[in-house]
Formats: sequence, structure tokens, C-alpha cells
Amino acid sequence: MSTSNLSSVHWRKSSHSDSEGDNCVEVAGLALAVAVRDSKDPDGSKLAFGRAAFSALTNDIHAGRYDR
Repeated sequence: MSTSNLSSVHWRKSSHSDSEGDNCVEVAGLALAVAVRDSKDPDGSKLAFGRAAFSALTNDIHAGRYDR
């Protein structure tokens, strides 16, 4: 999925991002996907996940599968 033109989508900051400005992730709901970007670099790279893949990723994160 192309992430080349996401300038008109509504981005929202993750509720898990801290108030200090570090570790800030923003997401945008698209018709068939969810886009993700670093809020400190809004013009930088973005990722797009199909909705099922994004759901699986967030479930894995909540389950602690990516904890260090």
C-alpha cells in the first residue's frame, strides 16, 4: 500500500505516547488500512498496515510479545 500522499488524513497521537514528546506515535485510519508515523517527523517515513495486520500487531504489543 502506498503511503506517498497522506497529507489530507487525520492523524491522532497514541494514548500511550508520553507527554515529554518522546516515543510519540501517530496513527491515521484509512479506508482499508491504518497508517503510522513518528510525530516528531511528520514529513518522514510512514508505514501502512492492513486493518487485520494492525489489529494483530496491537494485540501482540498488548500481550507483551515485543517487550525488551
